[in-house]
Amino acid sequence: MALTQMALDSLDFDATVALASKVAPHVDILEIGTPCIKHNGIKLLETLRAKFPNNKILVDLKTMDAGYYEAEPFYKAGADICTVLGTADLGTIKGVVDVANKYGKEAQVDLINVEDKATRTKEAAKLGAHIIGVHTGLDQQAAGQTPFSDLALVASLNTGLKISVAGGVKPATVKQVKDAGADIIVAGAAIYGAADPAAAAAEITGLARDGAASGGGFFGWLKKLFS
Repeated sequence: MALTQMALDSLDFDATVALASKVAPHVDILEIGTPCIKHNGIKLLETLRAKFPNNKILVDLKTMDAGYYEAEPFYKAGADICTVLGTADLGTIKGVVDVANKYGKEAQVDLINVEDKATRTKEAAKLGAHIIGVHTGLDQQAAGQTPFSDLALVASLNTGLKISVAGGVKPATVKQVKDAGADIIVAGAAIYGAADPAAAAAEITGLARDGAASGGGFFGWLKKLFS
């Protein structure tokens, strides 16, 4: 079973909260995307934490320097996961890992634009990182790239890290991503670009939960309703 994460990428504070309200019951992790957190600041995290106590919240800081110092206020304000760039200095990555451990939370190392992903993944594991992020960015997606080859590489290392996968994931590719070793499946446009974001989130989560959408229960009912 893989967890599902919804990327909240809008710059509009109220629109972000409204979208989160629709999808929160149907996903495991709410992600405050990098442009979103830069524009809205820690107040948005505090608002989402208060409104959605049952969801984990990831703040996509993409920290590049001063890891401990930058991440600590967000863990204090209720973040469960903060991200640090894999291209950052190992000392920066260690800083985010250390402060995550201080608050009993998790640090995710984002492999976007890392050239030697295998080496950096092993280094992140040695530092005690909790999650490795296989991430094909929006600009890379526009150039036709996908996360699948990188996912296969990272999964083959068997580091014990949780693997998060982001980059154009949609219902048709959820099973492929899960079967390739993803522990966390991140969807953005496939949910917020759908006519009914709640239904889209429920479908993706159902597929991530070992095909639960094709069986009984809530997600099976939703699949039948929206098929």
